[in-house]
Amino acid sequence: MDELVMLLKEQGLTIGSCESLTAGLFTSKIAEVPGASNVLKGGIVTYQTSCKTDVAHVDTKVIDTYGVVSSQCAQEMALKVQKMLGVDVCVSFSGNAGPTALEGKPAGLVYCALAIHQSVYCYECQFPGSRNDVRNAAVNFMCIKIKEQLKKK
Repeated sequence: MDELVMLLKEQGLTIGSCESLTAGLFTSKIAEVPGASNVLKGGIVTYQTSCKTDVAHVDTKVIDTYGVVSSQCAQEMALKVQKMLGVDVCVSFSGNAGPTALEGKPAGLVYCALAIHQSVYCYECQFPGSRNDVRNAAVNFMCIKIKEQLKKK
């Protein structure tokens, strides 16, 4: 996370998050880094579906059609919260940490989205392990993806 905070700071960018299965873990990890207040604006935890629609303003049609464990939902989360928080970079996490299937989708299936300026990238991942293994893997994966995108700019 240190390198991510440094890259954001060097580029003069702000970051925020909309987290479901990670329940604020990404934002917490960023906040552990000294100087995070220069880049981190905030994060929203939308663990339950109603919070995704009522707080993050994810379109109910998206959830009804694709489910909360979907690339479409993750993209909406990232884009809507990017605008809400007024950040340059916004990451979102939606998925099933397990231990059982959700919406007919297996435990460990995670959709992560990354909104940077006017672009959005979405990643489908299948992580093994316990609930916390899945949550940590998703956060680490997206940290890498954000750094890759920032280094392209």
